[in-house]
Parts: sequence; C-alpha cells; structure tokens
Amino acid sequence: MAQKNKQMVRLAKIQVDPLQLKAYNAALNEQMAAAVSKELGVLTYYAVADKKNPAHITILEIYADTAAYKSHIETPHFKKYKATVQNMVKALELVDVDIIGSARKPDTQ
Repeated sequence: MAQKNKQMVRLAKIQVDPLQLKAYNAALNEQMAAAVSKELGVLTYYAVADKKNPAHITILEIYADTAAYKSHIETPHFKKYKATVQNMVKALELVDVDIIGSARKPDTQ
C-alpha cells in the first residue's frame, strides 16, 4: 500500500470545441497510447466523454509518482499533443485526487 501512496492521480476536465472533437479525440488517443507504451511511470489513462455533451471530457491519469508526471510532460509525444490541441481546448481544469478505494473484476484471459 505504501507504493500506491506515492502515486500521483489527477483528473483533467476538458471542454473541447465541438467542431474539432474528432480531431481532438484522435490526438488524445495517440498521446495516451504513446505514454503508456513508452513511459514506465505512466500507469493508467482513462478518458471518458459526457453522454449529453461529448465535448466535455474527463481523463483519469495515474502516474507512479510526481517525478513520473514531470518527466511525462517533457516527452515529445506529450508536447506534440499539447501543440496539436491548443486551439481545440476551450477550458481545462486539473484536479489532483487521492484514490480512496477501487474494485475491479480480475482479467479473464
């Protein structure tokens, strides 16, 4: 449990220009895939869209620790994502959170 206490957990609440949503989602998915495959300290990304307003996106990000996050934002793939979406994002709120519990079915494969 001590290892999990070091983790950095963040919610990114993003409002995207609805006219650019398809391009935003493509850039986001490219960045998430690169981060998880290339960076040991990037543990989890979940991105969800509000069903009533798909341009309102929330991302759950889990990093091994704060150093892993600081390293992540300096990577070429993250910088490419930020440059690509800078004119697509209308609002961004970053909220640091603590995980207080979780439940998950075991993988069946």
